[in-house]
Amino acid sequence: MSSSLLSLIYDGGNASNPPTLSVLDQRKVPHAKEYIPIKTCADAHRVIKDMNVRGAPLIALVALLGLTCDLAETKKGKDYAMEMIEFLKTSRPTAVNLFNAMEELTSSLNADTNANVDALEVTKAMAERYLAEDLAANKALGDFGAAAVKQIHPKTNKFNIMTICNTGSLATAGHGTALGIIRSLHATSSVESVGILETRPYNQGARLTAFEAVEEQWPNSTLIVDSATPSYMKKIGQVHCAVVGADRVAKNGDTANKIGTYHLALHC
Repeated sequence: MSSSLLSLIYDGGNASNPPTLSVLDQRKVPHAKEYIPIKTCADAHRVIKDMNVRGAPLIALVALLGLTCDLAETKKGKDYAMEMIEFLKTSRPTAVNLFNAMEELTSSLNADTNANVDALEVTKAMAERYLAEDLAANKALGDFGAAAVKQIHPKTNKFNIMTICNTGSLATAGHGTALGIIRSLHATSSVESVGILETRPYNQGARLTAFEAVEEQWPNSTLIVDSATPSYMKKIGQVHCAVVGADRVAKNGDTANKIGTYHLALHC
């Protein structure tokens, strides 16, 4: 991942220095790259609620790391941590990853019957594990997806790809989920073009994915309005695949995502 595309900057600290966290203000992208320091749970809550950060994996990470920094600063214990967990849940009521992370942390804190359990130690360990696991999972997903695209089109060396919304480095700890497939293909010089739907009404494609494409120098990247999919495909010729995220995945495999995803799938 390009160093210019860090969604967050975290330092675990040491015996002399507490951990520190700052997050990219995604509401100012692509016009500016500014980082917001996160020192308390109130800071973490605000940037999640106000959508300075977005993307399910990143939201959970900011909540966990924000709580870590808060506990390191306040020196408070389990009861305070439990209170802050409930507070952080209110920052984005629809964020599944956030709730899963907060429930797991609650279970971990309650697993130790010792009233003097070190809330900071438990929280920090879990937060840093989540950070490492998210990055590793995204890289594996990207590489697996890239291999699948090559397997489906064995006679093609470079691929025309489309995407909607933002599922990249800015939504995760790094590399991205669906967009990570493009990143992995680009690493092997296997991308011919990338068509990026603007993704109304919040324009995550226009503001964020297009920004990532420019920063990463993906070849022939084109930002298009959502309704221009058919004409773009006609101009490009063969579109080899569309990579998209999923806001919800049902047990039977059905998915739900941003408006425009179904429209894109039908044309592919």
